[in-house]
Amino acid sequence: MVAKADKIFVNLPVKDLQKSIDFFTAVGFEFNPQYTDENATCMIISESIYAMLLVEDFFKTFTKKEIVDSTTSTEVIVALSVSSKAEVDNLVNKALAAGGKPFNDPIDHGFMYTWSFQDVDNHLWELMHMDESAVNQG
Repeated sequence: MVAKADKIFVNLPVKDLQKSIDFFTAVGFEFNPQYTDENATCMIISESIYAMLLVEDFFKTFTKKEIVDSTTSTEVIVALSVSSKAEVDNLVNKALAAGGKPFNDPIDHGFMYTWSFQDVDNHLWELMHMDESAVNQG
């Protein structure tokens, strides 16, 4: 039997919750007010994908490990698939305009197009569009 999950909640530590909310609001994301307080917010990415942005001290209550210094190290790249190359460009440009930093330049493989940015806490986000009809299903 293959393991199956219905939803994903990516938990990310942030230094300044309001700054992160402002940043991701400018990119175009919304937040669930039921899961938002001074310690955390639930960013809605899709009907089944969420990012829990947790103030670092609150994040530390969930782990015994040290939080990675995201200015020098990477533990995860949050990769999101979107509907078109134009949507990749649109979201990354919004992120850069809102104070994000460029990471990788756009890469066009023909069947797949990607572009990456760093958010205000230096977490890596990669937006991609894949032409499913060009991918060998065999």
